[in-house]
Amino acid sequence: MSTGYTDKEAIAGIDAPLPEIECWPNQFKGYEIEIEIPEFTSVCPKTGLPDFGTVTIRYQPDQLCLELKALKTYLLAYRNLGIFYENVINRILKDVVAACNPVWAEVSGQFTPRGGISSRVKARYNQSSKE
Repeated sequence: MSTGYTDKEAIAGIDAPLPEIECWPNQFKGYEIEIEIPEFTSVCPKTGLPDFGTVTIRYQPDQLCLELKALKTYLLAYRNLGIFYENVINRILKDVVAACNPVWAEVSGQFTPRGGISSRVKARYNQSSKE
């Protein structure tokens, strides 16, 4: 059965150039940081319609912490990017891990319902298991 979706939509935005996420040296160990982005937007690669949601980044810093202004600039770049929100969450996780190499990290997104269906997507990384 064909859904009309192709590999082009499936991989849209995954490798798009985005602003760098800058970091600063962490001074402490063993604590958690949670960052909530309540007005996240991106674009559906199939329909071109906007997707809205709340993205939450939770992580335990190791040597580096995410710099919030740079993170904001990075996240704003999604506003016009065609990318499925499942890929958004995994891409953000990948980029956060590449930027600051945390002990662990989790990125979740609660997206506005479409057609009466609400979606929450969650992706995790653990430094010890290199997931």
